Amino acid sequence: MRVLGIDCGTEYTGYGVVELCSDHKLLCLCCGAIKLSPRHAMSIRLETIFHQLSVIIQEHRPDNVAIEDVFYALNVKSALKLGQVRGVAMLAASSAGLAVSEYSPLSIKSAVVGYGRAEKQQVQHMVTRLLNLAEVPEPPDAADALAIAICHLHTSATLQRQRAAAQ
Repeated sequence: MRVLGIDCGTEYTGYGVVELCSDHKLLCLCCGAIKLSPRHAMSIRLETIFHQLSVIIQEHRPDNVAIEDVFYALNVKSALKLGQVRGVAMLAASSAGLAVSEYSPLSIKSAVVGYGRAEKQQVQHMVTRLLNLAEVPEPPDAADALAIAICHLHTSATLQRQRAAAQ
């Protein structure tokens, strides 16, 4: 299974494609961040996100897309902007015929670190180890996106095992 994880943001939108190989090892296919200029109109930033995510989807052909659920915002305006970015990310996925799964920050941290209140550096460190990377993915938004993809892969594997045991 191949998953595109997306860490939505209005300045940087992180992305990472992770594949669960037949030997149950995780493989990072790509990661990075879409940098958005705060000087551009929001409509231009949203179009940039849509276009670049569409290119990544077309190039890497993920089976699913996973994004972080909104958990809080410092103010209403920030929450609305983040909601617009999340909507565009979902649109890019659904336009390609892909299902979108949403995970809370607590679920993501638990799946990657084993502790839902882990610090950002702990998540980055575990992503680096789980994917056997030479260095921590940069920018941090890329590491977060990889963590979201890993969370989805772990959750899907657990659900498959539960279904198999129930039969």
